[in-house]
Amino acid sequence: MGKSALIVIDMINTYDHADAEQLIPSVRKALPAIVRLIERAREEDVPVIYANDNFGQWRSHHGEILETALSGPHADLVRPVRPDDTSLFVVKARHSIFYETPLTYLLSQLGVGHVVLTGQVTEQCVLYSALDAHIRHLGVTVPEDGVAHIHPDLAQAALLMMERNMHATITDSEGVAL
Repeated sequence: MGKSALIVIDMINTYDHADAEQLIPSVRKALPAIVRLIERAREEDVPVIYANDNFGQWRSHHGEILETALSGPHADLVRPVRPDDTSLFVVKARHSIFYETPLTYLLSQLGVGHVVLTGQVTEQCVLYSALDAHIRHLGVTVPEDGVAHIHPDLAQAALLMMERNMHATITDSEGVAL
């Protein structure tokens, strides 16, 4: 399987978008598991990589994205998961963490053969990223308590698709092998 990396998807967020009100309760529920995974990865010297939308701000960088999210009304959802000095950051424009990003190259440079996907949104960015990881022959684990959704029924279907079609390991955050 190779070395693992924890990938935190779209958690640096202002929640200023159409489905935010539906998403926020699920983020609050998933947040403790995400925080524990980040802490475990840091303790075990597993790379923590943030893959985050730039919200169409093409001149922004990860520091600006973080500052904007921390100065917004939902900073309490961002503060516990903010990157530290050892974290890596990949800015993405669309759903998949791999689409038009240097992530594939970064993972190969780190010797990573397995990714743990956490963050949001289960039925969108997490699903598409799991598919893209699978077609790149990476092992995939998704902690079902460490991902947030907009639509519970679609999230359950997405987790089932990741497990059956992409051979992803779906487990709770305590069962994640880093």
